[in-house]
Amino acid sequence: MSDIICVTSRSLCRGDFLDQLSKIAKAGPRYVILREKDLSEEKYGELAEKAAAVFQNTDTRLILHYYYRTAIEMGWKSVHLPLHILRELTADEKSRFEHIGASCHSVEDAQEAESLGADYITAGHVFATDCKKGLPPRGIEFLSSVCESVSIPVYAIGGISPDNIDLVRQCGAAGACVMSGFMKCSDPVYFIKEFEKK
Repeated sequence: MSDIICVTSRSLCRGDFLDQLSKIAKAGPRYVILREKDLSEEKYGELAEKAAAVFQNTDTRLILHYYYRTAIEMGWKSVHLPLHILRELTADEKSRFEHIGASCHSVEDAQEAESLGADYITAGHVFATDCKKGLPPRGIEFLSSVCESVSIPVYAIGGISPDNIDLVRQCGAAGACVMSGFMKCSDPVYFIKEFEKK
């Protein structure tokens, strides 16, 4: 199974978003995080239902983002949360999920996320990226420190490409998250194979 996670962003998609998700499903990333931060919870829920249908009979796990109450209402078992939202979840709410991810930006964040029950974390941003324009990247040493500080899988995020994926793997990361590459490419199957060659 691939060690690459697709993180979505409709605004970066050059064609129909659901069509692109279908192409991504055929590429077989490990997970797809439906991260559409501009949507209201109601609109997000509508999109999540459509995305769920796309990945229904695939090996790729669809992970809902931020709106954990919508995920619970849908009976969805995978969610990815900012750390401040993970802190708010009750034990009962956490028990509704089989798989919880958290976004982290420091060693302290990573350790806290693990202590709060996260099953994996994303750590970044590692390299310069247009998604964080003007913000200096945290770099490879940051990623190594995070990987060493926790026992759960760490996925690098921010500026990841086939050209630097080896550096990410050498840090001890379980893999990496890619957004714009998946959203903009015409052939996600070919695109993900570029990471596997390394």
